[in-house]
This record gives sequence, structure tokens and C-alpha cells, in this order.
Amino acid sequence: MEWGYESAAVRRHRVGGDRREGPAAVPPPEREARAQDPLVDGCGGGGRTRKRSPGGSGSTSRSAGTGLSEARAALGLALYLLALRTLVQLSLQQLVLRGTAGHRGEFDALQARDYLEHITSIGPRTTGSLENEILTVHYLLEQIKLIEVQSNSLHRISVDVQRPTGSFSIDFLGGFTSYYDNITNVVVKLEPRDGARHAVLANCHFDSVANSPGASDDAVSCSVMLEVLRVLSTSSEALHHAVIFLFNGAEENVLQASHGFITQHPWASLIRAFINLEAAGVGGKELVFQTGPENPWLVQAYVSAAKHPFASVVAQEVFQSGIIPSDTDFRIYRDFGNIPGIDLAFIENGYIYHTKYDTADRILTDSIQRAGDNILAVLKHLATSDTLAAASKYRHGNVVFFDVLGLFVIAYPSRIGSIINYMVVMAVVLYLGKKLLQPKHKTGNYKKDFLCGLGITVISWFTSLVTVLIIAVFISLIGQSLSWYNHFYVSVCLYGTATVAKIIFIHTLAKRFYYMNASDQYLGEVFFDVSLFVHCCFLVALTYQGLCSAFISAVWVAFPLLTKLCVHKDFKQHGAQGKFFTFYLLGMFIPYLYALYLIWAVFEMFTPILGRSGSEIPPDVVLASILAGCAMILSSYFINFIYLAKSTKKTLLTLTLVCAITFLLVCSGTFFPYSSNPANPKPKRVFLQHMTRTFHDLEGNAVKRDSGVWINGFDYTGMSHITPHVPEINDSIRAHCEENAPLCGFPWYLPVHFLIRKNWYLPAPEVSPRNPAHFRLISKEQTPWDSIKLTFEATGNLHNHVSQTKPYVLLCSSPQRVNTFSVVSWQWHPSHK
Repeated sequence: MEWGYESAAVRRHRVGGDRREGPAAVPPPEREARAQDPLVDGCGGGGRTRKRSPGGSGSTSRSAGTGLSEARAALGLALYLLALRTLVQLSLQQLVLRGTAGHRGEFDALQARDYLEHITSIGPRTTGSLENEILTVHYLLEQIKLIEVQSNSLHRISVDVQRPTGSFSIDFLGGFTSYYDNITNVVVKLEPRDGARHAVLANCHFDSVANSPGASDDAVSCSVMLEVLRVLSTSSEALHHAVIFLFNGAEENVLQASHGFITQHPWASLIRAFINLEAAGVGGKELVFQTGPENPWLVQAYVSAAKHPFASVVAQEVFQSGIIPSDTDFRIYRDFGNIPGIDLAFIENGYIYHTKYDTADRILTDSIQRAGDNILAVLKHLATSDTLAAASKYRHGNVVFFDVLGLFVIAYPSRIGSIINYMVVMAVVLYLGKKLLQPKHKTGNYKKDFLCGLGITVISWFTSLVTVLIIAVFISLIGQSLSWYNHFYVSVCLYGTATVAKIIFIHTLAKRFYYMNASDQYLGEVFFDVSLFVHCCFLVALTYQGLCSAFISAVWVAFPLLTKLCVHKDFKQHGAQGKFFTFYLLGMFIPYLYALYLIWAVFEMFTPILGRSGSEIPPDVVLASILAGCAMILSSYFINFIYLAKSTKKTLLTLTLVCAITFLLVCSGTFFPYSSNPANPKPKRVFLQHMTRTFHDLEGNAVKRDSGVWINGFDYTGMSHITPHVPEINDSIRAHCEENAPLCGFPWYLPVHFLIRKNWYLPAPEVSPRNPAHFRLISKEQTPWDSIKLTFEATGNLHNHVSQTKPYVLLCSSPQRVNTFSVVSWQWHPSHK
């Protein structure tokens, strides 16, 4: 800075130089007195120096001795983060660490790809369709028969085609009851020749959403399971337990087939653990994002056996928090079967998940190989393990687990994690307590400065969050949401730079107008301690809540504290010179590397989801909040450089300029959210359903009938990008809510009407299906609990759907033409007649 004050480090450096000049140097008592110059009173005085008179040796600028060069510091930090991000990217691209060539006893990705291409060539496979119920089932049975012919005599293969009927209630989205009839499961049991009393289950689903080939969701998983079945069945190594392969045919109807299997199939009683193969993206690495509940032995099995591990307890706790609007068969086996398991899913490129672009050619062979290697190894490990037979004995507590750049997995019981976390907390208490509890004459006003620094840090974070939220709300209001959807760097340049600029601005003001008499070394130490304290508070809070993810905070406390202790002596002697800067960044390598690793996963998952999260949640507000949080975390241990640097003007100006230019470009509509690039499509999701509606009264009589195309845009922009090209879709045809009808009188396949309130209903000719639908009320009965029980018959197409008002929606799936069932809790009032 420019105020002519001299830091303690400058004085020590100058005194050391005087000592080297010879006997005429300043006597020791005088040097000591100068080094312990009386401090100016007031907040921030712990490291303040007395003002020197101009022109003398004391007029040397504070920044001249210890101040970091702004350009070097900013460039160094940018290159440091860029290098770590590159390292993370390289680890993610390295899918297979030890390649295989399809040798005997090894998983052959080319064979699995052949299965995949045959299944996807059938086309979309919706439950109840010819493609799903007949063609895919026939292909699976054909391949299983070929595998059985090639199998080793040590093993026995049994095959069963199950067609269950049932119903269940599930608290998912708006909550609903699901009814299914005559859906299809293909079940294969591989067991020792003498049979087995225990089994491990491998689950996939071969059905897909309408209009999607469903290569990643979930044909590739079924292909992997077929190849794993082939390898295990030809193995000369005997199994101790059975392996049951379930190819279920009704998962996209909200987990129906898995419920039918686990509650009704006779083999279900043998199962002691399961592995569920799913997808939330297309290809890449398959992530273990759920385990248990409890049963840490399952995680240990994965750690011991998986060849290419990729797992995170953070993903588990985020997914199970409910903030991701998705669910898997894992829930059914856990809740209705009381069975522990492992849930895996591909997570990359979720932009084309559940679209026509989810084709086999987009899934890398290496992705198939790594998934097959892992599933084969883990299933073999479980099928030969003594633990599986007594799995209930090992059900104790949760487990902390995380991979290190996909090289290996670290796992330990959560109770051990809590002990480690509190040990780290105690180390921080000792470190800070030594400073805070020392007499005031030794530390000056350190306690007051520390609290002031904490307040300034909180203010900088709060104001930066408010700033980016204001920007995000403004952009949403002018209709430019999702400008970053096809250009993710736009969000970083807009919200990321705004956050960092605001943080730097607040601290620069504090440095210039509040801490003007404090030495840079002292302020650097204070704000490092403040950041350490904040992360320690997070560590205590997360550990107290019993969250296994607290290990991240432990990493962000332990390694910085060790780094501080290692560089403290050099920092005191020489100030913030190049050596200190280098060793400080090296000490922060592990926490920053792992943070960037997790941040990649967060944005890989959440960015595509924001393109299908409905019309009520402003995606820019969500993304701005996440980016602001990430920027705050990444900047926390770099705040001290603001006080150690000579200036922050150029850095602040650069960040502000980048943010302003990006903001203007976004407001002008430069960045179109979607892309039809064949190599990397990012489509807009619009659902159009041609339907004919018939409304009935309590007597079963039709009181209203109309037809139209029901249009839903599944992102926040609605139809704003489409109406200029299709003027018929405008506010004049906005869907009218039928107040007296369930779900506003529209056939919501899932109860997500509260997420999508902007929809359109364009009048159109009646639907003319080959098998017209008929509805007939059979009986009506008043119940003692003031409800009316209706029994009715619905005859129509293969895939039927009946909606029920709160508390649930009833989803009905059946390949049969006639379904008769009762709706028990459909609440009616006289005003509804």
C-alpha cells in the first residue's frame, strides 16, 4: 500500500541487514525494542506499527518488504487452479486403468456392446408395448439360452419370466399410489450345481421412456449384466452363493417391476444384498452414489473388489436429501425388501438423458469395459464371500467412503470419522486458543481483530451472494434464463467473477480504511485464522448432524493447519515471498484438488437437471447460488493474499470487466441455451400429448368432452423460444385449470403439476386409437370415513393411466386390455358434482 508504514517483517529484515554490517550494528536491546514497537490502539492493533516520519528509514512502504506482486499472485493462483482442474479432467477421462482384451474369464466390452446395439435397435421400449413385452423379452431369453449352453458344469442356470400384478404407495414428488398388472420380469439364477440358500441380486431395466432408444437408461446396464452372466457361468471357479440377474421391464413407470419381483417372486427370499445399475447421464464413469442403508461391509466389498472405483458418500447424502427429483429401484429393494445394496449410475452428459439422442454410439466402449470390470469383480466377491450368508450380523452404522481421483477408495466407519473430525477440531482449538487466550500485552488486540475479521468475511460472503442473486433474478425477469445451458463458461464468467470481485472489493475496503495501520503479515495471519475457524465451524456442525460428508471439512481444516505450521517460521522471517507462496499452495494441494473434483460432479449432475426442472424454479438463481458457494469455498484460504498483496486494483478491475461484458452479452441474447449439434446436442425438452378428455360425474355420466394437443415445456423458459416460430402457441391457449377435477383435469403421468404451471392446450381433432378407451362405473359405495368408494372398469390401450386427487395419484400399467380396480380414497364433495 502507499501510506508509508513499516511492517514488523520489514523491521526484522532491516535489523538483520544491520547485524550483517558488523560491530557497528544496532545493539540487541535497541533492536528488540524496535521489533516490539508499541502498537497503536484500536481494532486491528495486534500487528499495527507506529507511523514513521517521512523521509527517514521508517518511511519505507509496508508493501515494499513483504507485499506480494499483484500480477504474480493473481496469475499464480489462476494457473494453480487451472492446473488442478486439468488434473481432475485427466483423471475423469482415464476410464479404464487396466485394459482387458476379452480373455477367458474376463469381461468383454465388445460382446456387451453387441448386446447393447441389438437391444437399442428394437427402438423405444415403453411398458406395455410390443417392443418391450415381446421383442426385447424374446431377445433376452434367446441370449440367455445361448449362455446356458456354453456354461460350465459347475454351475446351474434357471430362467423365469415373471408377470406380476400389484400396487404400492410411494412418497416421491407429489406422492402417488402405483398399480400394475401383468408387467414383465426376466429373472435368471446362476448358482452352484448343488444349489444355494443365499443370493446376491444384480438389477437393470430394459424398458425405456417413450421416444428414446434408452441406450444408457438402461440398455447398457442390461448388456453389461448379460456379459457378466456369460463370464461367471463359464468360469471354472465354483460360487458359494447364487447370483440372481433381474432384467425388469417396468422401471420407467416408477419402479413397478422391481416391486413386483421383491414382493412376489419366490427367489426374492434368498437375496441378502443387491447391486442396482442405473443412469442419470450417458457414459463416462459409473458412480456409486448410494449404499446401505448402513451395512458398511458392502462398501468394503466394493473397495476390495472394484478395479476402477468411483464412489462418494457426498453423492449419497445429496441424492438421499431429495433435492434431485429422481429415484431408482434401490428405494424399492431397501423399503419393501429390507435388503442392503449398492446403487451405481452413469452421470456424464445428462443433457441427452431420456431423449432420442440416448443412442448406443454415444457410449464409449471403455465406459462399458470399466462398468463390466467393476460389476463382475464385485458380484464374484460377494458370491464367494462368507459375509453374505450372515449379512444381518454386520448391519451396524454408516461408513465414510470416497475415491481419490478414481485410483482407490478410502472407507472407514462413520464413528471413526467422528473421532477423527473431533481430533481435528481439538487441534484448531489448541492453535487458536493459544492466540486468543494470551495476555493482551503480547498479542495486542488479536481477539478483537479476529472477531472483526470474521465479521468482514461473513459480510463479504453475504453481499456477494446477494449480488449474484440480484443479477440472476434480473436475467430471469428479462427472459434470458439458461443462457449458460449450452455454454457453461458463461455462468462462470457471470456469477463466478461477480462473487470473487465482491469478496475482493469488501476486503480491499477493509484493508484500506479499517486496517490502515496494521502490518500485512499480521493481517495475513488473522484472515487465515478466520478461514480456518469458519471451516472448523462447518466441521463441527456436519459432524454433529451425523453426516459422513463432514470428512470434506476435516480435509479443509487439517491440511491448511499443517501447512500454516510448516510455513509459519519462514513467513515470520521473510514475509510473503516466493518461497512462502510456493509452499503455501503446495500445502493446499489436497483440499483444493478434491474440492475441484467434487465441484465437477456437482455441476455435471445439476446443470442438465436445471434444464428439466419445471417452470417454477428459476434455474439461474439455483446455479448462481451454487457457483457463489463454490467461489466462497475456493477463495477462503486465498483471502489472506488480499492483505499480503501490494494492491488488488487490476484484479478487481479485470473481474468486474469480465462480469460486465458477460452480463451485457447475456442480456442481449447472444448465448442461445440449446444446441442441435449432432456431436454434442443439448435439446430443449417439450412434451406434446395429443389427447381426448372425457369428464364424468359421480353417476358415471359424461359431462364434458374435448380434444387437443397438451404442450409442456419442461424448463423455466417455457415456450418463449418456440412461439416466434409457432404463433399458434400463445397466452390465448394457456391451459385452463379445471378446479373440480384432479390435477386440473390433465393426465399428468407423474404428480409434477406443482413444478410445471405454464402449459398450453391447443384444440385439435379427436384421438382415434385402434382400441378406443371405454370407461364404465360399476358401483359406488359410501364409506364410514366420509369418502366414496368407486369401482369402475376401464378398457383401452395397453398402457393405462388413472389419476387420483390428493393424497395420492394412482398410476396403472397393464399389457392387458381390461382393468377393474377400486379407488378407495378419492375424496368428493357436493360442489364437485
